[in-house]
Amino acid sequence: MHVHEAIRTRRAIKGFDPDFKLTADQQTELLTLAIQAPTAFNLQHWRLVVVEDPELRKQMRAVAWDQSQITDASLLVLLTGDLASWSKNAARTWQDAPEPVRDFMVPAISAYYDGKPQTQRDEVMRSAGIVGQTLMLAARGMGLDSCPMDGFDFDAVAKLIHLPQDHAIAFIVAIGKKTREPWPKPGQLPLSEVVIRNRF
Repeated sequence: MHVHEAIRTRRAIKGFDPDFKLTADQQTELLTLAIQAPTAFNLQHWRLVVVEDPELRKQMRAVAWDQSQITDASLLVLLTGDLASWSKNAARTWQDAPEPVRDFMVPAISAYYDGKPQTQRDEVMRSAGIVGQTLMLAARGMGLDSCPMDGFDFDAVAKLIHLPQDHAIAFIVAIGKKTREPWPKPGQLPLSEVVIRNRF
């Protein structure tokens, strides 16, 4: 599927076929495509929690407004991010860069993030948004359907997955085969309203 068609036909699907299963190779391909998404300073600070355990999914559904996507999707990915990645992985994510680039970038990362918790969180959320959209478009390109989800108790889900203290949850992406067509798009705002050229 051409990327333009994937963009135009991607919808937030609410009903998935619980009997449809992705192969291990399909899952690997989707996740490999997803992590091609860019991150600030190449930190790659997203952590994609693939929830496979049926019992854990049931527990998550119970704190997610009983939404069936949680249990019925073939692939359930909880998008989280490591808020402290800048202090843990910076040198590693630049290890293959030319030495002058590495020597410039690694200290710049510390200067940008150190002592700035809001910046650390903002970057995790931006990166999670980009990787999540990349994952959904990759799924659509493979003829699959998806649903981005934030209708759940974040604290309860954090406990269920044993989220580390220095991580944050952004949202969930459910992927599978739809069982029903979504309702027609409720309406896009016109470009003239949402695109501002140069200044407000």
